[in-house]
Amino acid sequence: MVESSTRKQVSMNRIALTLATVLALGFLSLDSHAQDIEPRRWSHLPLGSHFLGGAYAYTTGDIFLDPLLRIEDAEFTLHTTALKYIQSFELLGKSARVDLTQAYQTGEWSGLLNGAPAGISREGWADTNVRFAMNLYGAPPLAGKEFAEYRARKEPETIVGAGLAVQLPTGEFMEDKLINLGNNRFTFRPQFGVVHNRGKWSMELTTAAWLYTDNDEFFNGRHLEQDPFFTADSHLIYTFRPGLWLSASLGYGIGGETTVNGKANDDSQSNLGWGLALGVPINRSLGVKISYIGTRTYADVGADTDTLTAGFSVMW
Repeated sequence: MVESSTRKQVSMNRIALTLATVLALGFLSLDSHAQDIEPRRWSHLPLGSHFLGGAYAYTTGDIFLDPLLRIEDAEFTLHTTALKYIQSFELLGKSARVDLTQAYQTGEWSGLLNGAPAGISREGWADTNVRFAMNLYGAPPLAGKEFAEYRARKEPETIVGAGLAVQLPTGEFMEDKLINLGNNRFTFRPQFGVVHNRGKWSMELTTAAWLYTDNDEFFNGRHLEQDPFFTADSHLIYTFRPGLWLSASLGYGIGGETTVNGKANDDSQSNLGWGLALGVPINRSLGVKISYIGTRTYADVGADTDTLTAGFSVMW
């Protein structure tokens, strides 16, 4: 009886390990390829201004895997609390900004393998993100009265910007675990954006390439590589009055196949994303924002996700 129970426990452990392995690959794709759909990232900011923001995001998703793995109902839930700081400044006669974002996450992943349930949970710090951006054309570096007068003209305006976002390997990572909140590698995202403002309407387009360094400590010393992932997202924004705005967004991403110990995983992604966001001013220095972002995969392996976010920002 004891021997039978032991064999059953070993079998369940193997099931859990197998499921965790494939879910880890699904989570890796989700984390690395999340559609970075963010409107107003090239906004003209007053020179020398500071912004501090906080947000909570609730994300759910279904993970799709190779049918040969006999895994069903693979899904996850992720709770994210984040703080973000933005500083605007002048560089080489142009308006520029630097963003610093840090998140804390709690997540659960689960599924069925041959009808047997298995799952895992994680809690801890996510990777730190730093972004530098400069408006190369339009949006001159102005402050105070000059900035207010320039923005009040409401003349047709085109802004061209370039940026670099870097994801640092600072999040929770355990070499002997397959699912981690941190990636234990750097991710570089060069970005290029164009914004055209006409009256109360703004049209925005951002393209980016996600470039990954290798992870030499992926699950007990395995070597993880990942191909570049390419994204483009567009936004249509209507500003009712300063601080009160509504946006609709659409984005697409492709690529990012992973390779472990030289063996390709055939998990290249093809994702469509969309979103809605609303910004509401509370007073001249405080505002709130609520948003929804959905993604759907068009590849055999990937994830469908839905994210609701509520946050605030303070300017001084």
